[in-house]
Parts: sequence; structure tokens; C-alpha cells
Amino acid sequence: MCHKEGVMHRDLKPENFLFANKKESAALKAIDFGLSVFFKPGEQFTEIVGSPYYMAPEVLKRSYGPEVDVWSAGVILYILLCGVPPFWAETEQGVAQAIIRSVIDFKRDPWPKVSENAKDLVRGMLNPDPKQRLTAHAVLDHPWLQNWKKAPNVSLGETVKARLKQFSVMNKLKKRALRVVAEHLSMEEVAGIKDTFDMMDINKNGKLTLVELKDGLHKIGHQIADADINILMEAADADGNGTLDYGEFVALAVHIRKIGNDDHLRKAFDFFDRNQSGYIEIEELREALADEVDPNNEEVISAIMHDVDTDKDGQISYEEFAAMMKAGTDWRKASRQYSRERFNSLSLKLMKDGSLHVNM
Repeated sequence: MCHKEGVMHRDLKPENFLFANKKESAALKAIDFGLSVFFKPGEQFTEIVGSPYYMAPEVLKRSYGPEVDVWSAGVILYILLCGVPPFWAETEQGVAQAIIRSVIDFKRDPWPKVSENAKDLVRGMLNPDPKQRLTAHAVLDHPWLQNWKKAPNVSLGETVKARLKQFSVMNKLKKRALRVVAEHLSMEEVAGIKDTFDMMDINKNGKLTLVELKDGLHKIGHQIADADINILMEAADADGNGTLDYGEFVALAVHIRKIGNDDHLRKAFDFFDRNQSGYIEIEELREALADEVDPNNEEVISAIMHDVDTDKDGQISYEEFAAMMKAGTDWRKASRQYSRERFNSLSLKLMKDGSLHVNM
């Protein structure tokens, strides 16, 4: 409908769809047309807009048309079928390069259970060449949508739900580890952090508000973007009361230092490795997260094990644990941190160094 009326949305993502009401049969509506523009056939746009994980390669190349909406819808479809975006990384540059490479992973679970028709539609929507990409009309005409009653009745729900839930639990695992690290800091390190906390705690009530945290971090020379500070605050505020007590601040301070001290990380690893085997086994992971995860939710524990255990030997080594602690875990939060300005300059940098072949 939008394309037929000459409107390009330019910011399609799951958050920009809402149900009209709470009924089971409610209509799904697209919202947030703040970045939308009218277009004429053949007209090309150059402004970098949209949200990183949903951005088509030609947006980074600064020459695009309405095909970008089909790409974004293809990314949404991929997420709905497996629980993670097709092109993601821990950094803006990594995300941009993943989008440019456009390699779609159909090996990870639950893709082997997904019909060939569904995969064919995803491929057609995520074709990096906008001229070869399916149009919105062709997507609607695709056999997977036309013959939906014939689609195999395979439940993907548990895997996808577990994967989406896994990120918040993974953050809890990291928080738990940060607390352990905080408990093992030396007197000198703790004294330094305590002084910083007291300096930031302007009204001396033993709690830091978001404003106090922002001002304090800037005062001690941490040039962290406001959006990033909001996310740090949300992650560190373990009891969810909107402020940081001293214990929560210690965990945050350790995190800001990038948990660089392997000695600290080793102590956190040993805390989880109860039987001192040198590995965190699934039973130990289950035990460590007993307060955070519903005991029936085995899927979430398995999903964490699957993602942290990179060599797939069924246990988490110290190296795998350290890699998890030093990396981001929640692509949904990360996407909100990535700013359009940074993507703008990144696009220019990639154009300059030849990573982007502007003429497709």
C-alpha cells in the first residue's frame, strides 16, 4: 500500500509495528513515519536513515529507493523465524560489514526445520542487489504467503522465544559474574571506586541517579554517549529501582574498565565452576542462574550454553567465558546505541577505503 502510494517508510523494524487493540484478532499497524518520504519511480535517495540491523546495503552506499523497505521486512521475517537478526556484530563497523557481505546463515537452529519456501522468500527479500530483490508486490505473491495453509505445521516458537529471552538472562549471568569480580577487588581498587562513588553522589543519599551518573562519568573524563550511559544504568540497576547503590556501581565500574584484569575474571569463572573441573558444565550454569530462570525453562539455559560454548564441546571453557564477558550480548539494546551520525561517518570511511563498491 505504501509503495503503491509512492511512500517509502525507511525505518521498518519490529518496534514500529503495533496491534490496534488487545484482541486476538487485532489488526497489525505500521507506525512511526517520521523518516518516511514520497518517492517517484527511479528516484534515488542519499541520506543515511533507518536502524542499523535493518539497513539495506545500498543505504550505506548512499544511493537507494523503495527496495530498502523490502530488505528491512526481510530482516524482520528472518528474526521472526529464528530469534536473531541475520546481520549483526558487536560494533557498528562489524554490523556494516556484515550487511555489505550479506551472507545469510540458514544453518543455525531452527533453520533446518524451516520450509524451503520460507527460505526462498527470505533470500529474495535479502538480495543485496536492489534490482534483483523482490518487490513488495512480488513478496505478497510468493508461494509461501499464497499457500500458507500448506506450510508444514512445525513449532519454532520455543526455540525463538528462548533465544529472545536468552539475552536478558545472559545479561544476568554477566551481572552475577561482575558481582563476583567486585567482591574480589583489592583494597586499593575498592578505595578508588568508593571515592568516585562519593564524588558522584551529590545529594549524599548513598544512591546515584541517572543524572548524577552522567555528570560524574563526564567529570572523571569518560566521554560516553548519553544513550550508552542509559544502557549501562539499565544493566547495572540490578534491583530495577532507577538508582545505583554502591554495590551496583562497583559492578558498573568494573564493566567500564572492560574487565581487563584476567585475575578478576578467573575468580568469577571459578565461582561458577563449582567442581573445579576447569569448565562450566550445564548443571553448574543451571545452578548459577537458579534465581533468574524458571526451572522449567531449560530452553533458555540451553540457548546460553549454545552461544557461549563456541567449540561445541558441551561445556564452557575459561576462554569462552572471558569472550562472553568482554562482548555485548543483547543485539536489541546494541542497535539502539548505534547512532545515525556514527553510521554516516562509517559509510564515508567505508567508501573511502573501498569496502563499499558504490556501483552495484
